[in-house]
Amino acid sequence: MKKLLLLSTLLTVLVACRSDETVRAYGAGDRIWTLKLLNDVPFPATATLTFPKTGEIAGQGPCNRYFGAMKVPYPWFDAGPIGSTRMACPDFEAETAFLQALEAATLSDVLGDTLILSNTEGLEMVFKATD
Repeated sequence: MKKLLLLSTLLTVLVACRSDETVRAYGAGDRIWTLKLLNDVPFPATATLTFPKTGEIAGQGPCNRYFGAMKVPYPWFDAGPIGSTRMACPDFEAETAFLQALEAATLSDVLGDTLILSNTEGLEMVFKATD
């Protein structure tokens, strides 16, 4: 009986220790994700996404570094609100499209070296791991 109680307690503690239920813990952490396709069209600039710590996203858009919170459990995705630096560049249109799509994404799927962010309105962002 004592062994069963000890085992039950240990399992409860192990489950409670898993504090990260976001996409980071399901294969997206410790990688740099580069956007390849936005709505089935090759993305014309370089944009990255990382999950540096539990509850955070960060990356480099075509012009600026950005950061945001990420606290919903996998497979959900909610990156808003996103903050960024404010440097001007020729790829500002691509930057705006990227950040708007990132804020609109509500679902995530990690498939090996591919990360797909999407929503029910038809948005699809396809990232490849570049670590």
